[in-house]
Amino acid sequence: MNNRIYVAATSQHVGKTTSTLGLTSALIRLGFDTGYCKPVGQQFVDLGDLCVDKDALLFSEVLKFPLSAELHSPVILGPGATSTYLDNPEKFPYADRIAQASRALHELHELVVYEGTGHPGVGSVVGLSNAEVARMLGASVIMIVEGGIGSTIDELNRSLSLFREHQVPIIGIIVNKVIPEKIEKVTRYVGQYLEQNGLHLLGVMPYDKSLSNPIMETVKTAVRGRVVAYPEKMDNRVEHIVPGSLVDDQQELDESRNNMLLVVSHNRFERSVERIIQHDERMGRDTSPLSGIIITGDGRHEQNFKQSPHCNEYIDRYEIPVITTPLDTLGSMIKINRIEVKINHRTPWKTQLAIELIQAHVDLPAIAAAVRAG
Repeated sequence: MNNRIYVAATSQHVGKTTSTLGLTSALIRLGFDTGYCKPVGQQFVDLGDLCVDKDALLFSEVLKFPLSAELHSPVILGPGATSTYLDNPEKFPYADRIAQASRALHELHELVVYEGTGHPGVGSVVGLSNAEVARMLGASVIMIVEGGIGSTIDELNRSLSLFREHQVPIIGIIVNKVIPEKIEKVTRYVGQYLEQNGLHLLGVMPYDKSLSNPIMETVKTAVRGRVVAYPEKMDNRVEHIVPGSLVDDQQELDESRNNMLLVVSHNRFERSVERIIQHDERMGRDTSPLSGIIITGDGRHEQNFKQSPHCNEYIDRYEIPVITTPLDTLGSMIKINRIEVKINHRTPWKTQLAIELIQAHVDLPAIAAAVRAG
């Protein structure tokens, strides 16, 4: 039995965690007793008595297993870790930690899915590139690459070369974030190329915009904001961003519909909210289209949050979170549009969608057969 699967990616932000979550859940549903491990992490969460990679926390909550740093997140390369390691490498037995975690996990589970970090070379500075870790674990790789044809094939060749160098077997390739209208074309040509080169196309997954939608907490961090109203609503999702200058545009409000983030300067705030209230009344709405409001500054200074009784009543009625930021409106819009959204434990709708996408678009019987074949 091939009981070690390593999920790698050609680069950051191509959907590795989303795909790993979907694959792990699918394997469990297929009847495999499946464990999870993030051998090398970079972004961690401190839970007081437990410091683990953020992805390990997500998986423990979704898959309902008790989280252990030693088992599920044995190595974290946080800020300053690489220089500290290079000064005294003998003090950091990283490989031993991963090996111990692997042995323990395989005593508990018949199959373990390992999630890689970043692009294939990440971790090389401490001797733990994705390819080195996969070889050390004796795992076979499923590679995630972002959709396209020429660029996808180029990225695959570059990324797979490191795994070939370390003689790591490849189960197959998943092409992610493909524009729906191009799925048939990408499947045909990438599949043709992979077949000619002895590789298996496991699936082509469509780009789903909702997986890229941030929540208010992520927006707050991006604009270096301060919450001044309804901090308990910072998990509200944002699907549309509308600057205050466009609130007077009836079509803009109609097209934005729900889960809208209003980004507005303090001196246009009341006028913009009043316009939204009027629009709601015309539409006969009994809910607000707003996920939240950002009140912008002058680029350097945060402005005081002042509101009319009417605006205050509207915000309180619908519990709309309000954030203030020293950034001006343009600067805020730029920061928000640059957000790289990651799936996490605060976005449960994304975890369910990730599972559904894998089940609908990936050849799970082929993966199951590869596992059983050994």
